[in-house]
This record gives sequence, C-alpha cells and structure tokens, in this order.
Amino acid sequence: SGFVRQTCAGVYSFLPLGLRTVERVAQIVREELHNIDCQECRMPLIMPRELWEQTGRWESTGDELIRFHDRKGHDFCLGPTHEEAFTELVARTPLTRNAFPLRLYQIGTKFRDELRPRFGLLRCREFVMKDLYTFDLDESLARETYAAVSDAYARIL
Repeated sequence: SGFVRQTCAGVYSFLPLGLRTVERVAQIVREELHNIDCQECRMPLIMPRELWEQTGRWESTGDELIRFHDRKGHDFCLGPTHEEAFTELVARTPLTRNAFPLRLYQIGTKFRDELRPRFGLLRCREFVMKDLYTFDLDESLARETYAAVSDAYARIL
C-alpha cells in the first residue's frame, strides 16, 4: 500500500499507485503543452563536461552537480537541468524561420546532490521534472510564447 517508499535520504521508489499518479499528471502536462505546439524530446541523463563548460556552469555549479568520469577519464555529470543540452541541440540543427517559435520540453529524471535532502519529494536527490525551453525570433514573439505557456500552466493547476 502507499504511493512511495524512501530508499535513502532524498531517494524514493514509486509504488504502483504512486507511479500511476505521476504518469497521469505527466499526461495532463503533455496534453496542455501539445495544445500550444510544444514538442516533447528525451535528452540524455549523462552530459559531458564540455557542454557545461561552454556556459561556465561546470565551475559555478556547486556540489549539487553530480560529477563523475568514465573509464577513459572523460568527465561527465548527471543532468540536474538541461539548458545546455537543449541549446546545443537547437544550435546544431539547421532551422528555417518557419520552425519558430520552437518549444521543446521533456519530462524526465533529474539528479541533484542536495546538501540536506528534506521535505520529502519536494527537495530530493533524484526526481521527475518537466523542463520547457523556448526559442523565438524576437522579444515580441518571446512574450507571446511566455503568455501561451503561462496560460497552459494555469490550466494545468
């Protein structure tokens, strides 16, 4: 019985009822985002150091960034967020003006080595998060995207 079980501080297992609840919430979010022309992607959980160095966040992000190296000595991190990955994806993709506004999102597992994991599922080390990244041609269109996304979030709540 129940929804979740704590594995250790900040890490939880979702039981069948809890998983169904998370999946239903994710489906509601997907439906609203698709209604405003957002497209779902799946980005990697593991990201190379070089991607994070481009933004300076490899050095500026504190100990909550879970870092490791592979057997060849290459540095990686577990994704606490995916700004770098989405921006790199869009920068390397040939797009025409017709592709904009481009609204990309994912619903997936994130990792943060919280100093003191607390507040149950609100402040934990491994969690499910929806992140949305938008790309517009100018500030006016970015404001339109902001309004559309804000309205979608209001409908979700």
